[in-house]
Amino acid sequence: MEPEHTPDCLRQGQMLANRVKKRFNHLHKRFQREGIEVFRLYDWDIPEIRAVVDWYAGHLVVGEYVRRQSFPQWLPCMGAAVAEILGVLPENLHLKQRRAGRVDGQRYARIDFTDRKIVVSERDLKFYVNPADFVDTGLFSDHRNTRQMFRDMAQGKAVLNLYCYTGAFTCYAARGGADRTVSVDRSETAVAWAGENLRLNGLCEKTNRLVHAHTFDFLKSARRENMTFDLAVVDPPSYSTTRTRNDAFDILRDHRRLLCETLALMRPGGVVLFSTNHQGFRIEVEGIGAEAVEEITDRTIPVDYQRKTRPPIHRCWRLTVPARSGTASGR
Repeated sequence: MEPEHTPDCLRQGQMLANRVKKRFNHLHKRFQREGIEVFRLYDWDIPEIRAVVDWYAGHLVVGEYVRRQSFPQWLPCMGAAVAEILGVLPENLHLKQRRAGRVDGQRYARIDFTDRKIVVSERDLKFYVNPADFVDTGLFSDHRNTRQMFRDMAQGKAVLNLYCYTGAFTCYAARGGADRTVSVDRSETAVAWAGENLRLNGLCEKTNRLVHAHTFDFLKSARRENMTFDLAVVDPPSYSTTRTRNDAFDILRDHRRLLCETLALMRPGGVVLFSTNHQGFRIEVEGIGAEAVEEITDRTIPVDYQRKTRPPIHRCWRLTVPARSGTASGR
């Protein structure tokens, strides 16, 4: 019978724990001053340790980038080592397996049923996260800087958030003085969660509309109803499928259509922030209606997500609509 933890596993666990502890000591005080309780501590920095470690206000989420050679004891060993060195209780340690690409239709399937959310802070805002039940927790902290950028542009604007997930960008825009926001997601669970985050931050749902709809369905109806916006964020998944509709989205194939239809809703001089975490992505912008397209990735990657030897965690562009005389009327 194979031992519970091989000597190599224990050695890697200690290496990981030491690296995480050093990183935690470096980041924690800094982020504490900024009111940031969610941040990354490790992301495959050592080639042989294919793990990712995130801090969530006293909880740890430890993931393994799964490959064929993975064995069941490895992830628990890594998690136990990291939790021990940071003094995290076993019930606050959450283990996840991460799979890349479209190799497994269950990539985002539910992995637990605790239905337990905790509240975390990011600057002067608070968000509900669920560290146990899904691979994604409800807050993508790699877009912390992008959200602040979005907030700084939102004063007095009509704002659109496509693929809104749990509404973090919406909360930032609303707190930044947006005149109104519209947030769209095909997941009923995500839309309800976004509402919880709005209420958690005391943001009025009357001026922050939540829409449960497929993105292209919404874009079509918005165009028909003459909706217009000054500012938008578009952060789609790399791939998604809707079995009931026999419908699939592929960012490599469909991003040009997505951006074209989004830009068609923007008022003169409007701005769209577009992001993806697809590692092999190449943007196609010819003929989509943008006056200027600027990659701003370097300005959107927080210090805890900066990588020296691997591609960036995400890429991000700022697309600007031509300024024309007169302003389109919108709702």
